[in-house]
Amino acid sequence: MTRPRQTRPPRIVDRSQDLRFMDEALALARAGMALGEVPVGAVLVRDGAVIGRGYNCPITTHDPSAHAEMVALRAAAAALANYRLPDTTLYVTLEPCSMCAGLIVHARVARVVFAAPEPRAGVAVSQGQFFAQDFLNHQVLVEGGVRAEESGELLRQFFRRRRQAAD
Repeated sequence: MTRPRQTRPPRIVDRSQDLRFMDEALALARAGMALGEVPVGAVLVRDGAVIGRGYNCPITTHDPSAHAEMVALRAAAAALANYRLPDTTLYVTLEPCSMCAGLIVHARVARVVFAAPEPRAGVAVSQGQFFAQDFLNHQVLVEGGVRAEESGELLRQFFRRRRQAAD
């Protein structure tokens, strides 16, 4: 027997808030880039307040799981002393990968707002629609394209510099 899906009433989205928090995620991405990390930043928000921040840092921390989303959600969970993060919005500068998408579902994040698509490994829209799968026990609202051009340009700059340094 299948369970009926629980649905929430439509939520009014404040686009100015989306832009403000994505700007903060972009600033974190730049901080990571300054350390030689792929420039991805993430901010987790509840009730208009940031409860977790992160940027990619697998190279500097020697931790393959240290993606920006993972770092932000870990910080929020520790700050709240709870592994569940309901009624939150995650702002991230790049479409989440499969590892991060699984974490987002397990943490019960309500909404993900990402900037640039990730054509190779993004699982929100680029390589399938992970968050829309029927087997998931939590549904996440996903929106893309907020500050996509800024995020994409930051990534292009990073990889251009990396290629030039390798020559």
